[in-house]
Amino acid sequence: MFELPEETKAIQDLSRSYGLEAIVPGASERDKNHKFPEELVSELGEMGFMGMFVPEKYGGAGMSTLDYVVALEQICYADAGVGVIMSVNNSLCIWPILAHGTEEQKLKYLPELAAGKKLGCYALTEPEAGSDAAAQKTKVTTTASGYELNGTKMWITNGPQADICVTYASHDPAERHRAISAFILETDWDGFSVGKVEDKLGIHYSGTSELVYDGLAVPSENLLGVEKKGFKIAMATLDGGRIGIAAQALGIAQRALDLAVSYANERKQFGKPIATKQAIQWMIADMATRVEAARLLTWRAAVAKDAGTGASQQCSMAKLFASETANFCADKALQIHGGYGYSKEYEVERLFRDARITTIYEGTSEIQRLVIAKGVLG
Repeated sequence: MFELPEETKAIQDLSRSYGLEAIVPGASERDKNHKFPEELVSELGEMGFMGMFVPEKYGGAGMSTLDYVVALEQICYADAGVGVIMSVNNSLCIWPILAHGTEEQKLKYLPELAAGKKLGCYALTEPEAGSDAAAQKTKVTTTASGYELNGTKMWITNGPQADICVTYASHDPAERHRAISAFILETDWDGFSVGKVEDKLGIHYSGTSELVYDGLAVPSENLLGVEKKGFKIAMATLDGGRIGIAAQALGIAQRALDLAVSYANERKQFGKPIATKQAIQWMIADMATRVEAARLLTWRAAVAKDAGTGASQQCSMAKLFASETANFCADKALQIHGGYGYSKEYEVERLFRDARITTIYEGTSEIQRLVIAKGVLG
């Protein structure tokens, strides 16, 4: 068994206790009311969880990717909707600024993002650019003072609430990935607006929306990285995003397993707990084995990313297996609960809905298989 460093175990304990005490109690009500958990996001920022691998010089906690996924699993164990807000801020908004931003950009944006005083989002997906991310139609033109953006993004997590947005646009859509640049936007700029807010199956209180750029003026200093090299930034960022979703899925899967075990030991049929039935035992065994495997894959991907040795394949393996494990475990947990599992009074119903998105965002399971196959086949 892979043993966590002592410091990481302390982070695991802290995030788990906070999740159980502060996040779990309001989860059902948030799910029902679709209410964004502003107070929890602020508290997570104060605890260092909104900028976990940001160096202390930029106001962050200076932790490792392994620390991050361990903490994120525990937050998502309490509530995956809260966890994905934390994940997007860390993995998809902060990381590209930290990895590719200028010193001025880091000093300007990272401290408030890491403190939870401002919230970040990542805008890549478009109506015609989902799995085919190179098919960007959002257009960027050069101006005297910088750039102008016109276009629409969709399915943007944190979109309705974000203050800072890392986004992508093409100088010439016909050139596909060779013409894409990355930018840091402030959402109160003229020409930036939130479009349709999605009414989703699950993860209700993590806002998801369209973002509309209509003559959006972007100063030259807000170009992220090198002009027309944005696609590489986007793909590298998604590696970290996939680790985050793997950790989210892992939290859902572990929660589903624990609830199933508890219910199986309490629920009696034919005079005995249903946990004594072989059919139930086999479901529990399969759930536990998959959760353990998903956790090891996720931890391995995090260690590989910290090592800087190229972790795309490991990230895709972790995301693929953990997300499919979350769906498997949520399904089996609902089955073990029987009719009660189909009722909104029981938490497994929410887990079943929340798990479904994990095989879709940050790259579908089909895209993960393509990435893995490319790495294996060469």
